[in-house]
Amino acid sequence: MPLTLQPTHRRRWLWLLAALLVGGLAVPAWRHLFPVTAAAGWDYRVYQQGISRVSALALDGKGGLYVSQEALDGRGTILLLAADGQRREVLGGLSKPDGQAMFRGGLVTGQEEGPGPVLWLHDGQRSVLFQADSVEGIAADGRYVYAIEDKTSGGRLLRYDADSGTLEVLRSGLIEGEGVSLCDDGRLFYVEKAKGWVKQWQANGVDRLVVDGLNQPGFVQCTADGLWITEDATHMARLLLVDPTGRLQVILRHLRSAQTIIPVDSSRYLVAEQGRDRILEINRQSMDP
Repeated sequence: MPLTLQPTHRRRWLWLLAALLVGGLAVPAWRHLFPVTAAAGWDYRVYQQGISRVSALALDGKGGLYVSQEALDGRGTILLLAADGQRREVLGGLSKPDGQAMFRGGLVTGQEEGPGPVLWLHDGQRSVLFQADSVEGIAADGRYVYAIEDKTSGGRLLRYDADSGTLEVLRSGLIEGEGVSLCDDGRLFYVEKAKGWVKQWQANGVDRLVVDGLNQPGFVQCTADGLWITEDATHMARLLLVDPTGRLQVILRHLRSAQTIIPVDSSRYLVAEQGRDRILEINRQSMDP
């Protein structure tokens, strides 16, 4: 004989199912909508918004900001945001442009979607520096351009010598290499997102582990404050700082797919938050009473 629920019991079961459904949806909704929070001594504001797929940032040295839009299939672009807020496209037809650095008066950018050229935009002209595969992170000094490949296996850390035109493989066999940063003192750091760690490259081949156990680390940036790290997680991502003493600090929480961080001056930084199509400005608060 089939089991039949009485009306009172049926209503109770329906209320229970509804409560479970609402509770199950509440957790992802909370993670999605919870606002960014800053650590003591820091605050933030929205610097620019409404920039779809915002990823890499670079200051042009003239008051403008280069911004990459990480779209696929040749739909990616590089925008220049002028000091007055106006935006114009300066480079198009790219496939997931990601990683940017100023180099010899121009902009270097990589493309993450498969094999392709690392490009140099200078004097309004577009030049190919070298070929690589799935380049995400870019760093540069006056002579070298460093690039890291974001591949599920066999990624490389590369160094291009602009004087000789030669390309050197500094590391191979990387898994989801994303960020690379060069310090003023010559130290070189890189990220393997799938491993959840940041390492310092060593010429002897045994790289030093800086920090591990991170939630999808993406970009790194070396500054006087220490080593900045962003997490590329869809929810609950953080902006981290390894200070000069080696202490790991959480500066921002509840980010969505944080990407590049760059310094504006000694107390201000810009952070691309791709998951919300915006750029944040973070500021060290004054300690004056």
